[in-house]
Amino acid sequence: MIDKIRSTQSSQKKPAILVVGDLMVDHYIVGNASRLSPEAPVPIVNVKNESVTLGGAGNVVQNLVALGAKVTVAGVIGNDTAGTQIIEILANEGVDTHTIIKDDTRPTTVKTRVLAGSHQLVRIDRETTDAVSEAIADELISNLAGYIEKADMVLLSDYNKGLFSPALTQRLIIAANQHGKKVVIDPKGLNYEKYKGAYIIKPNRKELAEAAKTEKINSLESLQHAAKVIFEQTGTEYLVVTLSEEGMVILSEVTHKLLPVKATEVFDVTGAGDTVLATIAYFIAAGLNIEEACEIANHAAAIVIRQVGSATTTIDEIIDDIEKSKK
Repeated sequence: MIDKIRSTQSSQKKPAILVVGDLMVDHYIVGNASRLSPEAPVPIVNVKNESVTLGGAGNVVQNLVALGAKVTVAGVIGNDTAGTQIIEILANEGVDTHTIIKDDTRPTTVKTRVLAGSHQLVRIDRETTDAVSEAIADELISNLAGYIEKADMVLLSDYNKGLFSPALTQRLIIAANQHGKKVVIDPKGLNYEKYKGAYIIKPNRKELAEAAKTEKINSLESLQHAAKVIFEQTGTEYLVVTLSEEGMVILSEVTHKLLPVKATEVFDVTGAGDTVLATIAYFIAAGLNIEEACEIANHAAAIVIRQVGSATTTIDEIIDDIEKSKK
């Protein structure tokens, strides 16, 4: 396994991955709160610092960059300051942003979190979740034609912010399949039929249960029952279901394989799903099979959940984690 991982690292041709997804900004306001406002029973936060990071599909992109992929990202942002920040951050990381479209009719999604120390007091969301217009969808498909053809893998990162309407999602998957490109999807919402034709769909346990309209998944039998519903809806080749502290399971219509979690410590699972998605896509694009890619992704997830906040990992760190797990 380690030899295969190292070969992807030393290869002259890095996997070229096209990420289409909901782009957003995570805005943090951090300060101290030692008294209540006289105007209302709420804390007064004395701001000490502010920071901006990429959220949504941007976190997937940063995970791919950290692994060494050549990344192009497509999506829709507003013609505003937050949209400009997204372009600048991605460009500084060497990501091709030419297929990102600015839409004057909608704002860039911004999630502002106000924290007193490590305690989050409130989150303020600025967003529009209506489906993008047909004109924007047509422009996106037109812009992506050449990029899909050149990509080794197409990855859809759906955060339910209006980009992935059923019609546009199908147009993207069909275009990728016509060029023989595998599509890996991180799904959201209840309509998985729009993902028909994908190679891998990667829900977590709760998302799968909701989409399959089944009871809570608490056993292998209930997991397989829910998966059967999604296989019938989508015809996907694989479901990779993340199970939080229990690891993940790879399911096809006839088989399943459980991969237990590799973490010895868990501090924060924020963004771990994005790390899993990016790692699976990277290593399949590099030529490994799905079981190998998921095994590596399990180690990658173990690394990032030992850290606070959304994090990324590198191939060297993954190799080190695998070697330590064997001791």
